[in-house]
Amino acid sequence: MENNDTLSAISGALEKIAHALETMAGTTKATARIEDGVNAYLWDGAEHVLRPVRAVNRIPLDLLEGVAHLRDILLENTLAFARGHGANNALLWGARGMGKSSMVKAIHGHIESSGEPGLSRLILIEIAREDIATLPALLRFVVDRPERYIIYCDDLSFDRDESSYKALKSVLDGGLEGRPANTLFYATSNRRHLMPRDMIENERSTAINPSEAVEEKVSLSDRFGLWLGFHNCDQDTYLAMVRNYVAHFAIEVSEDELRARAIEWSATRGSRSGRVAIQFVRHLAGLKGKSIS
Repeated sequence: MENNDTLSAISGALEKIAHALETMAGTTKATARIEDGVNAYLWDGAEHVLRPVRAVNRIPLDLLEGVAHLRDILLENTLAFARGHGANNALLWGARGMGKSSMVKAIHGHIESSGEPGLSRLILIEIAREDIATLPALLRFVVDRPERYIIYCDDLSFDRDESSYKALKSVLDGGLEGRPANTLFYATSNRRHLMPRDMIENERSTAINPSEAVEEKVSLSDRFGLWLGFHNCDQDTYLAMVRNYVAHFAIEVSEDELRARAIEWSATRGSRSGRVAIQFVRHLAGLKGKSIS
């Protein structure tokens, strides 16, 4: 009896190891499905399923103040993709709270509601950084489908000793299968090169050929055809963001009060950004007895 229990435990452990190896290799069969009328999903890498998101947390595209030139570039790229034309993977990098992830979701929503004739159905799928190793399985699921897919990863970066960046690098450009024609990969990150500097320097100091080792790390970012840099905003841009939100939500407040309160709010947080602006406007709405979403 004891031997049977031992064999059962060993068998269970081996099955778990085999499943983990298949997941890392992207060879397990995805059980995901696309629903009618649902154009946004979360990818569950552990279960290989798509979780539908019926109400996406996003803002209207015209509320993205201070980053209009970046917005226009990404919108043009995404529209080209939805029209079936050439388009690039995009890396949105830079300062926190300046609208990187908001821009991806807002552009998807804008195109989804545009009603432009001839556009393919555009599906937004968010994949967590921790599930990047399962990206090949997700791509194999969508490759033969008629829709077009933006695979989106928020706050993408890799820490020391992580190797999943190699799978991403292969998928983006260099692997045998490559990226399916009906997919784009958009990522946001605080790092331009996705790797911490000490990780790159460690590779340089320990490799037989230091330049090739560093090139391996840096070249991941090169797989993105678009690099869009988001930088901290000045006070005028921050105040323009605040005014834009206040006008959109129809909050009644004098210009003098708005300016004074907004500057005080940013000073207490030690930064100015779109995130700080919307947080202030929510606070202001509460003071004025107004509900905003």
